[in-house]
This record gives sequence, C-alpha cells and structure tokens, in this order.
Amino acid sequence: MIVALIDSGLGLLPTSAWLRRLRPDLDLVLSLDPDGAPWGPKPEPWVVDRVLGAVRRSLDRGAEVIVLPCNTASVTALPHVRKLVGPEVPVIGTVPAIKPAAAACDSVAIWATAATTASRYQADLIEQFGNGAKVVGVPCHGLADSIDLGDRAASLAAIDSAVARTPDDVSGVVLGCTHYPLLADEIAARLPAGVTLFDSAEAVARQTLRRIDGLGAVGEGSGTVEVFVSGRPGALPPSAEAFDAGRLLGAIKA
Repeated sequence: MIVALIDSGLGLLPTSAWLRRLRPDLDLVLSLDPDGAPWGPKPEPWVVDRVLGAVRRSLDRGAEVIVLPCNTASVTALPHVRKLVGPEVPVIGTVPAIKPAAAACDSVAIWATAATTASRYQADLIEQFGNGAKVVGVPCHGLADSIDLGDRAASLAAIDSAVARTPDDVSGVVLGCTHYPLLADEIAARLPAGVTLFDSAEAVARQTLRRIDGLGAVGEGSGTVEVFVSGRPGALPPSAEAFDAGRLLGAIKA
C-alpha cells in the first residue's frame, strides 16, 4: 500500500510520522514544494495547479491513497483532487482541531499562519464547530517558515510572540498549521500550566488507515519513503533532522 502526502514544506512530517508509528509497513511518497512555499498567500488557481501536479506524480509512483496534511491545500484543492483521482482513490484532507478543542474548553486560541487567521475558511470553521466557546485567532508570524528552515532561535521567538498575544483565560490552543506540532513540546513549555494543545495529525493518520482498511487491500508494504522536492526526486531537507518526526522517517539529505 502506497500513501502519498502532499504539503508545501515540513508540515507533512507529523501525519507521516504517525502513519509510520501506526503502520510501519506502509510505503510513503512525500511531496514538498520549497520552490513554491509558502502556499497560503498564493492565488487559489496557482495552489490548485501545484497540488494537482504533485498528485499526478504520486499516482505515477503507484500511490493508492492521497493525503493533504496542509490546511491551505485542503481548503483550496481538495475537491479538485477528488475529481482528478476519482472515487476509487481515497483522498484525506486536514481540518484544524477546533471541534474537539471547543468541546473540551470554554476559551480557545487557534494558532495559525496570518493568512489562515484572516481567512473566511477559519471563520466558517469557528462558526460551525465553536460550540459556544470563546474562540480567538492568533497569527503566528514566521513560525512555519522558521520550522521549514530548521531555525530554532527564530521558531522560539515566534512562539514567544504568539504566547504573548494569546489571552490569559485560554485553556486550549489549536495548532492550526500542520507545521506547528513539530514544536509541540516547546509550545507547551511556554504556555501557562493547564493549557491543552490540540492538533489534527494523529486524527488524519487514523482516518487514513480507516480508509485503507475500507479498500480491503491485502499484504504489506516494505516501509519505504520516497521524496519529491518541487517535482524532482530528492530527499527531505537537512532541517527535517531537527525534529523527531523527521528522524523517524529518515530519507534526509546529508
């Protein structure tokens, strides 16, 4: 079973790592797009074209399941991907974990990129899943970019800035960018005691496995990891080694 995961950068690592932990036999095709990153500020047709290109390459490599562990790709390109691959290929998108956070906490902050924080998409999710909780958006300027670069100092500075702009009464923080779980321990250590973090990586991985089970596939893979970098065969960037998920997956460029 070959599973393709597509994101602009290292945001695909948390979900990929969960798949590796839960089903180490799965063969993974990881598509990153450092040449085009970040995707958030780009025009929607551009993002759709970029994502569909990665999907076509993944299908050419034998991918039987497509995962978009990226909020921008999911909200922008998901219906286009499903149309391209047809009903026989499962496609799993990503939604920030607002629903479980709002169910568990009276006051929630959503940490996300500036583009996502200002988007109609996030506002609609809050309206749909807010469950009466107080929900506030906190833009984390530069955090995703610094994670992609493996720049720990810049990442910690961005986290400290977000903590300072998070209301004191917040009891839950949604990691609304798929990059952020890579620094979940660092984020938790800087937030007040008792604040719970919520992210969607494990849920997306488990949903992927449910869809795989639904295919009725038999046999096991060999646990390979193949990487495409802006459409070219390659490896995960050295910055991936700064994170447990990157080290777990291997396939890192020396």
